Amino acid sequence: MKTLIKSLLVAFSLTAATVSASQAESHKPARQPKQAAAFQSSMYTTTEGKVQIAVKKQTGGKVEVRLTNSAGKEFFAQSIGKRQEAARVRLDVSDLPDGVYQVAITNGVETTTQALTLATARQTVAATRLVAVN
Repeated sequence: MKTLIKSLLVAFSLTAATVSASQAESHKPARQPKQAAAFQSSMYTTTEGKVQIAVKKQTGGKVEVRLTNSAGKEFFAQSIGKRQEAARVRLDVSDLPDGVYQVAITNGVETTTQALTLATARQTVAATRLVAVN
């Protein structure tokens, strides 16, 4: 009889503990919305004709780097992860046609946009002519 009462007491105690723990988890306060990571960026061209983009940001949020043309077609996209603090991206734009492009860097809330113009320099070739004296 004593073992039956002890077994029921242990079972009741475990049930009560499990129910109270499950109730405690379901009444958690709502989490605060995550803030976007603040970032700084710079962009310049190299002597080889490539575009270098440097991004420095806070940890805890993602930052996206995108290269699009004026029609909205995307040529490059890279996500900088939550745990990264800095990223360097080098874009080879030598295969892209001439035109105006946009480099957009965004954290989901704030977006910085830089215009990128690609133009092929025209080579001036002097016409060669043959001059003969008789």
